[in-house]
Amino acid sequence: MSTHKTLTVDLGDRSYPIHIGEGLLDTLPDLVPLDLEGRSVFILTDQNVFMPHAQSVLAAVKDLAARVEIKTVMPGERSKSYDTLQNVLNWLLENKVDRSSVFIAVGGGVIGDLGGFAASIVMRGIPYIQVPTTLLSMVDSSVGGKTGINTAQGKNLVGTFYQPVAVIADTKALETLPDREMLAGYAEVVKYGLIDRPDFFEWLQTNRGGVLDLNADALMHAIATSCEAKAEIVAADEKESGKRALLNLGHTFGHALEAEAGYDGTLLHGEGVSIGMVLAHRLSERMGLCTAEDVKTVTQHLEQAGLPVHIPFQTNADVLMNTMMSDKKVRKGKLTFVLTKGIGKAFLNADVDMKDVETIWNEALSR
Repeated sequence: MSTHKTLTVDLGDRSYPIHIGEGLLDTLPDLVPLDLEGRSVFILTDQNVFMPHAQSVLAAVKDLAARVEIKTVMPGERSKSYDTLQNVLNWLLENKVDRSSVFIAVGGGVIGDLGGFAASIVMRGIPYIQVPTTLLSMVDSSVGGKTGINTAQGKNLVGTFYQPVAVIADTKALETLPDREMLAGYAEVVKYGLIDRPDFFEWLQTNRGGVLDLNADALMHAIATSCEAKAEIVAADEKESGKRALLNLGHTFGHALEAEAGYDGTLLHGEGVSIGMVLAHRLSERMGLCTAEDVKTVTQHLEQAGLPVHIPFQTNADVLMNTMMSDKKVRKGKLTFVLTKGIGKAFLNADVDMKDVETIWNEALSR
């Protein structure tokens, strides 16, 4: 199998490439559709990623750029905050960012979301490149142009849709990823199979070990299939007015759990999504949409991978229901859920009886 694959997110004149492969950071300037020569380049990363990945990007661009500025922030969801955003914007402005500057976000989903948001609003928008270094960011958050920060009221409630000019996913970066982060990203890979690619889920049933053990062919197939799935959905519904909301499978439950956990590392995003996908299938079963066998298959796959399928901390259903109702998916006081009629048969439903949701929470909390 090829060690480098290129996909396209088709958005007309804002289309951009996703490059997936080993050792791509060294050739980054050749992979982006703009000339870095003579420009100011701003690299945002976190303290875990600075060595060696951000250093590789720095080495690749420094001879072309007029100058390179680099900033590191604290790792973790707590950096997706107003305070850190202000800090990043001040850094850009103090270093004389202008509209020809290029912003490069090197890191996981937190850096991509935070950096993309900063790039979208400074000077009313400067070009930016996503360099995802976690599995989760490679298959999900770096693709599609969603940017944002978390607030006390919930996750990603302040942000923009702002597309990058390129995504460079260097699979070698995953060699330094802790197992727990790798697994958290795997939850998002499974999600694509559960939405509308049952064949991909079947493939994962057989090849999960290869993906998690960083087998080059298995990893390339999993990342490329996930990115293809996301790119198709984004091209059809960039601003999430319809089909794109299917990508939130498991997220309505998962985001509520993340918010209650306090973004302190107790529950990683992908872990919340794992639990959330189980609960979405349980809700679907309760409503007579899918079978108990479907719920069992999904739960076992995630659990055998090493992902959580039960809520790992104390809370109560009232609190979680309240948090859910702050979700961006609330329309006219109603929450849209991603439900399923079976594996690979997800659909949107804005007419769910919230008593059923409360029952699912209570059952989950008593397990």
